[in-house]
Amino acid sequence: MPTGSSQMPGDAPGGVRDRSGLGRLSATGAILCWSGGNVIVAQFEMPGMSIAFWRLVLGALVYGAVLYGSGRRISRTDVHLALPVAVAFALELGLFFTSLHHTSVANATIIGSLQTIVLLAVAARRYRERIGWWLVGVGTVAMGGVVVVVLGGDGDGGGLNLRGDLLAAVAMVFFSAYFVLVKEVRSRIDTFTLQTVTMAIGAFVLLPFAALDAGQALPAFPTWSQWGWLALLLAIPGTGHFLMNWAHLHVTLSLAGLLTLAIPVLSTFGAWLLLDQLLSTAQAVGMVVVLASLVLVVRRDARLGEAASPG
Repeated sequence: MPTGSSQMPGDAPGGVRDRSGLGRLSATGAILCWSGGNVIVAQFEMPGMSIAFWRLVLGALVYGAVLYGSGRRISRTDVHLALPVAVAFALELGLFFTSLHHTSVANATIIGSLQTIVLLAVAARRYRERIGWWLVGVGTVAMGGVVVVVLGGDGDGGGLNLRGDLLAAVAMVFFSAYFVLVKEVRSRIDTFTLQTVTMAIGAFVLLPFAALDAGQALPAFPTWSQWGWLALLLAIPGTGHFLMNWAHLHVTLSLAGLLTLAIPVLSTFGAWLLLDQLLSTAQAVGMVVVLASLVLVVRRDARLGEAASPG
């Protein structure tokens, strides 16, 4: 009988191979998935806390069934490693979705972009990553482009609501913590097990908050249509978390943090493409600035990786 977590190539504790190229590709895929998730949530009529809770429940059931069906088992060590990750992830998910009901998407997105600054600081101090003025400069230009993209539209997206802004700020802190905590444990637990345990524990963490928000012992059970939306959230942004969690073992925290600046840009483009939301010239210019900056960052990271490789 197999026990403990199974290990996938390049995904197991000990003897990690150099997969930095795949890591960059996986991290980029995660950003695309998360950006698409924002467009999905914009069409989903359900309270934010309930969306987060039922998404975690569905994810725990689906991932758990696959994990146990494949003969794998969850150990106490897996639970111990995933616990802080689950708490940070669940609270971030619930708080961010709730903030979108109390402030503008523009405010929430800009506040979320501040995560990049937090992660660059942690990368330099905790992981001794060499940030340098070049990276700081490009990151600043990219963040300026994000502000142009979010505030450059013709709508009323810049409105202020203190409660929603505070919720978005706290969510940003938890998302930053989630990034760092995953990076801390990824060398000791495989991605699929981490994802499964995180969603299972996260559902229990979020239950009292979702119940309080709903004003009853359990959030309203989703309709069949809502289950379809939840499945879409699990399949797209949920897969994004899987991709980024795998990538954390193979890319720097600073690179992962900078890539998140593309999320509001790609989400705005997706809303224009799929939801018929307006896209101004200023926003288009801002998108080009952000994406061009991030292309420079990724190409520089690839060159540094090649230079550091033996032979």
